[in-house]
Amino acid sequence: MLSATAIHGQQPNVAVQREAMKKLDFLAGEWSGPASVSRGPGEPMKLTQSEVAQFKMDGLVMLVEGTGRDAAGKIVFQALATICYDDASSTYRFRAYNDGHYLDTELQVMAKGFEWGYTAGPLKVKNVMRVNEKGEWAETTESTYGSTPPRKSVEMALRRQP
Repeated sequence: MLSATAIHGQQPNVAVQREAMKKLDFLAGEWSGPASVSRGPGEPMKLTQSEVAQFKMDGLVMLVEGTGRDAAGKIVFQALATICYDDASSTYRFRAYNDGHYLDTELQVMAKGFEWGYTAGPLKVKNVMRVNEKGEWAETTESTYGSTPPRKSVEMALRRQP
């Protein structure tokens, strides 16, 4: 079993990590609602998106699982992500898995929201999530390829489920 000491050369401060993770309390729970996904020209795909966000490892890690279903109820999108706080660098880390790919990037956490993004060659992706004035998980993903204007590729408005 690998320890944080072996990875970073110092002892982790789990109290600091746990306290930082409390900034994500607003996200914990089950959410569901409409989503629109554009993967090229033509009409965007309409989905019912669900997100389940739960703390694991005594509050040190948040696990987020997203599932998108078409009108017939068939799963057409699945993603799994972990969020943790690295006390050595004072940053949140976001690792997401989807369709055999994974992404490891920094997550910017703010009051009732977060942002993350990445660059892959000429492609830039920026994702912004906020809990809006209606209490919905409102999330958009914008993609920019080269010098083209940003294009929304994902839009969601999810409500917390009882």
